[in-house]
Amino acid sequence: MGLGLLLPLAGCGGTPADSARTEVQQLLDRRSAALLHHDETAYGATGTRTEYTRLRALPLASWAYRVTAVHRTSSGATADADLGYRVAGYDKAPVDARRTLTLGRTADGRWYVTADRPAKDTGQQLWDQGLVTAVRGTHSLVLGTGRPAAQLRRYATLADRAVPAVSRAWGTDWSRHVVVLVPRSLQGMAGLLGSPAANYRGIAAVTTGEAGGSGTAPADRVVVNPEAYAILGDLGKQVVLTHETTHVATRAHTTAATPLWLSEGYADWIGYLGTGRTPTEAAPELTRAVQDGHPPTRLPTDKDFGFTSDPAELAQAYEGGWLACRMIADHWGTARLGAFYRAVGTHEKRPGAVEDALKKVLGTTPGAFTEQWRQYVREQLIRSE
Repeated sequence: MGLGLLLPLAGCGGTPADSARTEVQQLLDRRSAALLHHDETAYGATGTRTEYTRLRALPLASWAYRVTAVHRTSSGATADADLGYRVAGYDKAPVDARRTLTLGRTADGRWYVTADRPAKDTGQQLWDQGLVTAVRGTHSLVLGTGRPAAQLRRYATLADRAVPAVSRAWGTDWSRHVVVLVPRSLQGMAGLLGSPAANYRGIAAVTTGEAGGSGTAPADRVVVNPEAYAILGDLGKQVVLTHETTHVATRAHTTAATPLWLSEGYADWIGYLGTGRTPTEAAPELTRAVQDGHPPTRLPTDKDFGFTSDPAELAQAYEGGWLACRMIADHWGTARLGAFYRAVGTHEKRPGAVEDALKKVLGTTPGAFTEQWRQYVREQLIRSE
């Protein structure tokens, strides 16, 4: 019986399968057009209206599916599809998401959608978690689920402060706006990132993008962990959003060659600018280690930044990267710090990238730079503030 179901779908030369795929593609094309034109009746004619209701507040510039496969089931079919969509005014190119759609069929043979879910082993989209609420700021768009608009406006206020602060330090060669996603919970954050919630416990926010180094990549999303973010003070909340906004600004110059001590340290450096925080206040874990007689002997490695690392060691990695960037700004100037970041990112691979940028931009070597950083860390964290 199972073979009998498969043979008509595969067919001689695959014609029935091609026909089903074409029909489903046409269905999803109509569904996409109805969503973009805010035609709920036309959308409902293609199947479930759940996504339409949840997406109503999302300002879309484009929305399109590309069907890659159709699989018959006893009750209808499932379709594998690549969804590409752009948020109006924010995304330069479509954000890609793999989806699995469950399909039913009417008595007269017409397909309709009964469910639209993330494909296996992929992260959720915000609307998968519920009704999306949107709040526009001057430089930001904050999207949330399970959050009142008044609460999302507070995120927009902080993001609107972050964007010009980042531009003053980094420059204006970026989009100068940011999209912030605020899920209902830590579990919701993990769902958006497609990873276990334990990986992000204690992490206030992360920034995720389609691809580093591409000028046509869509705007990154700053994904907030509302549980960790809520326990921060006002200054901490601002530092976090400014840090994440820095990642959005620097994305086109952040490549596989960029070590995390530089990308995270630079984001923290901008995050703390103008806050009045002293080194011992901004780097408490590293201060404790230095004052206990255990100063760092090397710059943090990428492995040190793993979210599953010991919290104290993770904090020391961030603090060490921040102090390295702060040292460059103190000794070579803020313009050289930005130039150094960009120079490292011009390389496609890690080997030789930092060494080349140290030589050409800062006129030093890895060994000399590391020793200078070790001395700087001791001076900044042992002296009386």
